[in-house]
Amino acid sequence: MFPTQSMGYDRAITVFSPEGRLYQVEYATEAVRHGPLAVGVKAVDGVVLAGEKRSPHPLADLDSLKKLLLIDDHVGTAIAGLHADARKLIDQARVQAQINKLSYDEPISVHSLVVNICDTKQLHTQYGGARPFGVSLLLAGIDDFGPQLYTTDPSGSFWGWKAAAIGKEADVVRDFFSESYK
Repeated sequence: MFPTQSMGYDRAITVFSPEGRLYQVEYATEAVRHGPLAVGVKAVDGVVLAGEKRSPHPLADLDSLKKLLLIDDHVGTAIAGLHADARKLIDQARVQAQINKLSYDEPISVHSLVVNICDTKQLHTQYGGARPFGVSLLLAGIDDFGPQLYTTDPSGSFWGWKAAAIGKEADVVRDFFSESYK
């Protein structure tokens, strides 16, 4: 009947366990691992994104599921994890892209957009009353630095890639890319 000591670490978003873990971030990462696969591959003159659409229910209309979304004219995203969390981050990214366009009369760099999204994700690992976003994003676009491909994770970390995968079976796809990508 009495809660175990680890339950405090399990429920508290901002408290590290004795093993140095943030359980809520791990749970959010697990939501990504169960999400449909999304892949991205950078080429010399562009980036290709693809996403698996998996029906949550036999009666669900697959046309209503959006796996690939446009953020601005030059950048798009593929998602793995909780779609509602992705919508919040994508809406924020769209606003940030428009603010940059209006303020500086030029498109936002893909890297700046990724940093903005990941700052928001990271803040949600620090404060009570908010949980980490249970979504990873593949962000792809072309800017002054050429084709760009990034992944984000629920902790707010991000990486640039030549080829990347997120979601279910992403490890298998990453291994394939490691062997095959030139």
